[in-house]
Amino acid sequence: WLEPLLIAEEQERDKRTLEQRIRDAKIGQFKPIADFDWDWPERVDREQVEDLFNLDFLRDKSNVILIGTNGLGKTMIAQNLANMALLRGTKTKFIKASEMLNQLVECDGSLARRRCLHKYCSIPLLVLDEVGYLGYDTRFADLLYEVVSGRYEKHSTIVTTNKSFSEWKEIFPHAACAVTLVDRLMHRAESVLIEGESY
Repeated sequence: WLEPLLIAEEQERDKRTLEQRIRDAKIGQFKPIADFDWDWPERVDREQVEDLFNLDFLRDKSNVILIGTNGLGKTMIAQNLANMALLRGTKTKFIKASEMLNQLVECDGSLARRRCLHKYCSIPLLVLDEVGYLGYDTRFADLLYEVVSGRYEKHSTIVTTNKSFSEWKEIFPHAACAVTLVDRLMHRAESVLIEGESY
């Protein structure tokens, strides 16, 4: 009777661990990728997107950049990728870029900021949603650079953005680090371009 009891206890512990990871990830409510309307966008590489769900990019510690205008399903794809990673045991954090940057700016003192930066730099999969929906001053650009640079070739990052990389100078109009930031993101990254009218 002991072996079934130990197996049941281990399964219950695994279940609680997964539930805690899901809560910590803060992915939010989302539709499953099976509900994605592939016929709606004028341009999207379905095979490329579906291949991402193999999660090879996590093994390679490379990035995924989802580019497209509002309302085309970038966040939905990112949420599904984050959920798949969680189910396969990868610790994940899903957050809007503006929220993360505000947290970093509001840290009280350099030690608190270093701890917050470490949290975002060390998580195996970070999903930054809506990069480019707001403009950022140099301070925000420098903090985003710190996160991207700290994760570079160590952990994977998924980014959703409504701006092509040539337009990122509009997001960070006075930031000297903008070009290097894009270079770090794009080195060993898979870009998914989605074009069309908003749902």
